[in-house]
Amino acid sequence: MVGHDSHSAKLSQLDFAIAGGSSGFITRMLCQPLDVLKIRFQLQVEPISKSNLSKYHSILHATNLIIKEEGVKALWKGHIPAQLLSVSYGIAQFWTFEVLSRQVSLLNLPSSVSPVVNFSCGSLAGCSATLVSFPFDVVRTRLVAQSETHKVYSGILEAFKSISKKEGFLMLYRGVWPTFLQIGPHAGVQFMCYKIFDSCYKYIVNSPNTTLTSSLVSGSLAGLCAKIVVYPFDLAKKRMQIQGFEQGRMVFGQLFKCKGLNDCLVKIYQMEGLNGLFKGLSPSLVKAVCTSALHFSSYEMICQVLEKTKN
Repeated sequence: MVGHDSHSAKLSQLDFAIAGGSSGFITRMLCQPLDVLKIRFQLQVEPISKSNLSKYHSILHATNLIIKEEGVKALWKGHIPAQLLSVSYGIAQFWTFEVLSRQVSLLNLPSSVSPVVNFSCGSLAGCSATLVSFPFDVVRTRLVAQSETHKVYSGILEAFKSISKKEGFLMLYRGVWPTFLQIGPHAGVQFMCYKIFDSCYKYIVNSPNTTLTSSLVSGSLAGLCAKIVVYPFDLAKKRMQIQGFEQGRMVFGQLFKCKGLNDCLVKIYQMEGLNGLFKGLSPSLVKAVCTSALHFSSYEMICQVLEKTKN
């Protein structure tokens, strides 16, 4: 169903938007704790190890410590802006990909270029979705990053107002450049790999139809491949989004300051080594596998339900 075919031809652009937004909502609701852990690891300057200097030592340690210090609800900290991010991103991404795929199909290109087409459409879809949803990502990161004992923002509306007033509206797009560098290849690889793995799965099981199992397997593998390719840019984006936010980070250890993408990547490498560019990769990969599998499978299933209502 992802991409133009005989089944998706029955669906309207509104159907694609509904399916994309719904898949984003479902995925975010189930995977938000993994995102909180990933962000906390990414923002920790000290090594992620059993050191007296380190706030968080491992996934299990971080989970237990967050629950102990901030309560279970903290694992869903920033959930509302995260949902706004996921829903708006899901709508824009899948709608753009389907519309582009439908237009490309009219060119009758040979099947040998399908991976390139899927990569290109996926990249453009990811960048479009990022532009629409990025302010929610900045606010979500700030809310997740702040300490419960040194709260700077009480909620999403105050965060938007405070950032716009004190730091300027463009602050809501700080880090968008490394995000484009990240999300273009990431979304392109994700859609391309999803279509490849989906075709391989159907060939192996000798079934022409996309099923829940096939979309879960294909989505998880696509998410794994895409995340590894672009992870350092994701880390740099998070570091850039908390610049000027020292007050909310007082209890989390050493503060990190940078002036731009290049400066950010260089400083991370100089201060934390090569491993620093992949800090938080473990929970990020777990999250990528889960979210990608849920995102694609829920989108496929919702599209199938919408298709049946038209028969």
